[in-house]
Formats: sequence, C-alpha cells, structure tokens
Amino acid sequence: MAGEKEIKEIYENGMKILEELTSNAHEIQEQMLEEILIRNAGTEYLSRFFVHGQNHKQNFKTNVPIVTYEDIKPYIDRIANGETSSILFADPITQFIQSTGTSEGKPKLIPMTTESFEKRMVKPLLVDLVMKKCISGLDQGKSFYLFFVKPEMETPSGLMASLYTTSYFKTQIFKNGLAKFCTSPIDTILCLDNKQSMYCQLLTGLLLRDEVVRIGSSFASVLARSIKFLEDYWKELCSNIRTGYLSDWIADPACRNATSSILTRPEPELADLIQQICEDKSWEGIIKELWPEVKCISSIVTGSMSQYIPLLEFYGGGIPLVSPNCGSSEACFGINLKPLSKPFDVSYTILPNMAYFEFLPVNNDGGGMSREFELRGASATESSESTNETTTVNKPVDLANVKNGRYYEVVVTTLAGLYRYRVGDILKVTGFYNKSPEFQFVERQNVVLSIDLDKTTEVDLSKAITKAKLVLEPFGIMLTTYSSYADTSLTPGRYVLFWELKMKGSNDLPKLDAKIMEECCGIVEESFDFTYKSLRKGGVISALELRVVKHGTFDELMDFYVSKGASISQYKPPCCLKSEEAVKLLNLGMVGTFFSPKTMF
Repeated sequence: MAGEKEIKEIYENGMKILEELTSNAHEIQEQMLEEILIRNAGTEYLSRFFVHGQNHKQNFKTNVPIVTYEDIKPYIDRIANGETSSILFADPITQFIQSTGTSEGKPKLIPMTTESFEKRMVKPLLVDLVMKKCISGLDQGKSFYLFFVKPEMETPSGLMASLYTTSYFKTQIFKNGLAKFCTSPIDTILCLDNKQSMYCQLLTGLLLRDEVVRIGSSFASVLARSIKFLEDYWKELCSNIRTGYLSDWIADPACRNATSSILTRPEPELADLIQQICEDKSWEGIIKELWPEVKCISSIVTGSMSQYIPLLEFYGGGIPLVSPNCGSSEACFGINLKPLSKPFDVSYTILPNMAYFEFLPVNNDGGGMSREFELRGASATESSESTNETTTVNKPVDLANVKNGRYYEVVVTTLAGLYRYRVGDILKVTGFYNKSPEFQFVERQNVVLSIDLDKTTEVDLSKAITKAKLVLEPFGIMLTTYSSYADTSLTPGRYVLFWELKMKGSNDLPKLDAKIMEECCGIVEESFDFTYKSLRKGGVISALELRVVKHGTFDELMDFYVSKGASISQYKPPCCLKSEEAVKLLNLGMVGTFFSPKTMF
C-alpha cells in the first residue's frame, strides 16, 4: 500500500504535482498508453489485435475495438471464476470493484490490481488539498462526513468484490489520514447496519457541532436522506444527548462502543439548543443552524445528483455547495480545481495519470439517443431520422485534440485491464487548465424511456423536467426528486413521471392546482424531440402522466434498492424504473395524478 512518505509528499507538494500533471497532460497520457501496451501486449485479449507483435500506439488505436462491459464480461467472468492466466492484464488481479448497479440492475465487476487501486487513493488526498487551499478554515476543525459501507462479495476465485469506497475505508491510508479528521469514528463508518451507522454518525456530528467546519458525503442523495433521517429521529437524538445514554437499539458492539466514547456525559444545554432549532416549522438553513462553523457542504451534485441542488441550498442557508470530483467505478476522471464555483457551473480538470482517455464526439447538445453502432477502429457515420439531420461520429480523439465547447463520450484504457472501454458518461469541454481539459459532467446517454419508435435519454428527460419545475417556484413549491417509467399496460402506452414535492417553508404537502400541474406536463412534452411529438400527435403515444407522491416516498424507494443490494453511500435515484415492485411502491405514495392535454400537438 502507498506509504506515509507518499502521503507526506502529496500534502507538501500536492499543488506542484497538480501543476506538473496538467502542464504535461499529453506527454503523460502517451507515456501511460505506452507503458500499458508494453506490459500487457502479450495478454490473451490484446495479443489478438497485434500482428507479429507490433504493439505500438498507432496499432492500438487502429486495431483494438471500442467496447462496452458486455463485450468484455466473458473475460472478467473467467477471472472471477478462477483462471489465473494473463487474460486481460499481465499483473495479478487482486480484487474487483463493483459498480453501484442502481441504474442498470446488476452491478458490474471492474478488475483492480494493487497498483491501480493505490493510484486511485491519491485522488481524495488531492481533493482535500485543493479544498483547503481555496476555502479558509478547513484545516482548523473536523469534517462531518456521512460514509457507509456495503458487505463484500467473494467470487468463486476467492477474490473479493466490493464498492470502491468500502475498500478504501478499510485501508490504513484512510484510517490513519482523512478519518482522523472526521467526527464519525471509524467503527460507525464500517458498521454494516445502515440505520445504526446513520444514527451514530448524526449523533457524533451533533455532539461535536462546534468543531465541524465541513459537511459532506459521496453523493448528494445521501445528504438529502440524512436530513429526512434527522426529521424522524431528532427527538431521540436529543434524548441521548440530554441523558448521556445511547439508545438500546444500537446493538452493533463496535459501533456502540465508538459512539459511547464521544457520548460520555449528559449535555442538557446542547440537547435544548438542538431541540429549539429542530422544532422550527421551517428547516430552511438548518445545516447552518446546527453546525454554525461550517465552511462548505461537499458532495457530488452533478449529473443525476443535480436534482438535489435546490434542496441542499435550501437546507444549507447560504453555505457553499462544493462538488469535489468526478469519476466512475471504472476510472477517476478529474477533480474540481475551483471548488467555490456555482453548483450548476462546476467543471472538473482531467487527471491524466489516472487512465488513458479517448473522447468520442457526440451530438452538439450532449442529448439524443446513444447510438449502438459497431466501432472497430476509425469511424462510423449514422443518420438520425428523429432530428432530420445526419450525425457523423468521428474516430475518437485523444486528450490533446478535444475542442472547447464540444460534447464527448469518454472512453478509457486503464491500468487494470480495460481497453478502449465506453464508460457511457457524457462530458462537455469547458476550457483547459494548463494543457489538461476542463469539462462539465452532462449525464449518461442511456435511453431511459422507450415506447414504440421513441427513445428518450436521461439528458432529454432532465432538461425537460428542469424547464417544467420553474412553473412551481413562484408558488414556493420545490421538486425534491423524481423518477419515471414507460407504462405499456394500456394501448397506446404513455410516459409516467413521479414527483415528490414540498413547500419551502415546511414539509407540508403543497396544494396541487390542476392547471399548474397540467402546465408542467405540457412543458415536459414540449421539450421532447420531433419523434416523440410525431408519435404523440398520431396517437401512438398517449398523454404524459404526472403522479405526485407524498413526502418521504423516495426515501422508501432508496430503502427498497438498498434491501436489494444497492449501497446507501453511492445510491443514485433511478431516472427510469424497470422494477414493477419499485413502481408499485411509488404508486402507494401517490397523492395526485395529472395529465397533459390530450390534443397538444
């Protein structure tokens, strides 16, 4: 594992290291690809594409195909089942990282070597360094981070598979480094019971409230859930603080002992103060009220997490909302070198030493259907009938040749056996930091809603809902989260949206005016593309339906997916529901249903 010397080097010279990485981004990328090929050209997978051992970089870009997970899954399965030959990588695969699995059902298994795992552990150190440089006071207190783990899974080969965060929280680098500055004792983080873990982390965070200078989580969805948890348990938390005694239902021994080491005596004055704050009908600015010394809220709020920005700004009371980094289970992409940027303006800077990156040009707005063409080397061209234009997909470009303002799907070649792998994430280049691209994370181009010939992506749906929810703001109504599904139980079928709404001044259910809600439906439909509108006009698709659910319904949805194996720490609310059980759960929370006008188009 990376040692104390390396950690010290990063903290002493981290900004210099970042300057060197970004100033020499292209050279570092070429060196990385060359090293990967020299080490792995003889593997079963790569050797097929190099005639007579000609494994130089141009052969790689010409001969090695761009692939998806399904293309390489048979090779990964063989490794997971115990084959020890050099299938994908010359060095031994030491573990698997599991993808979150929320959006697409089953988690993927991403191979890792010791080297590749250690390299990824450098990222949180660099993020911490940048934030402390840009936000004064972060080095003068503690961080109240809500971290959670998920049980590991053993593959038939004996190699363990887990979320990256679960593996990282168990390392000595985390335990001896960042964990020492957290309010949550390590045993509360490693507790496998999410409810006990959440309760104890909130309790210790409240007990140490005057020391907290930073609040955060991996994803914004976790912070949103923690606020709802606090709504449900603040009275019990106050009782624990007032008596100095931890609730009996906290039964995990390590978690209980760790929390009791901080809850050492009755603190009635602190309990009274917290009670007074939580009894206020409106929780606007409650984070600032409960943790008055907080300098920032740190959590990923881009992509599908952007729907939580208004909610966190409402609860934050003006505390800066920082989105620190961007990546996937397959690779780390970059970090935010301007952490005080507005949440909707966040750009990340590519870290060129994390993977070899190629960029596949996509539609100019980042939207439209993700085209499942065969890419075998140079280029592909496809006609898009739905937009009456021809979309030319050029060959992937390397890091040095991306263009400012253009949209790309990221393709990675990693240090652990992924070659020209389509991650599925869409990035918009917004500029350059030295010679490394800066980008905004747009969204995956997954098709989420599909009826007949129409295919609507996450990007299309997100843009449509962003426009529609503006209608609600003058009435003090907030859209806290949403999902959707294609209802084909009737003919013709229709798209259904689920919205959870709340009043800004309280958690009371807003009074739902039919005309306003129908206007929202209409705006969503007007925002969809030509194909949708044509099918809708022709009666092939029925009017869009909007189902409003009561407060807390989407927390129940999170509980459902966690019970099915998803991780609370990396939970991403599904943009489109595929599970009939999940749809049924949201329907149980429905308090109103509205439709677009039947003859819109």
